[in-house]
Amino acid sequence: MTGLLLIPLLAGSLLGAADRPWGPASPCTSSTGFSCQEAPIVAAATSAPSSVWKFTRTQGTKDGESFAAIMKTADTTQSDPDFAGLIVRCAPKGKVDVLVALIRPFPPRSRPKVTIAASGGTLTFDAGMAAAGAAVLLPDEVSAFAAGKWQTTPSLSVVIREGDTEIKGMVALNGLREAYHSLLANCGQ
Repeated sequence: MTGLLLIPLLAGSLLGAADRPWGPASPCTSSTGFSCQEAPIVAAATSAPSSVWKFTRTQGTKDGESFAAIMKTADTTQSDPDFAGLIVRCAPKGKVDVLVALIRPFPPRSRPKVTIAASGGTLTFDAGMAAAGAAVLLPDEVSAFAAGKWQTTPSLSVVIREGDTEIKGMVALNGLREAYHSLLANCGQ
């Protein structure tokens, strides 16, 4: 997956409000007849965890090569602003990669520590970077969780530590089983 496509796609779903209704600006209640000096208050809809895994396909570097992925945006009410969501993608040689998408990238050579908590268990991994630092590539053993245990887990808590930076996020995992099977059916196509 290219980093240029990853950030706008996830950032747009995370930060965009095109699918959320906005209320009208509150009228000025000044009784003196002078114009209001304060900015109007705008009512915004509260965010709810997304229940949909988004399927994408991106072009690879070789002619005719493409990669399929499923993505889920973060629960914005329980995540830091720099945490975008979770990606599960097809990888070469029949592998499946699990990545954490970031809004603000780390340096591409970073080696962050990632702690994942789900269903009462907590594991910490050394991770790498992908997509020019915009995604944290989790080790191969994490793919087994996406293929199994996480499919019956309600949510995933993630903490990424790199130097003095810590980014926390929460992703609802509902619908992962169906999305994962759809992804596998599209791998290698």
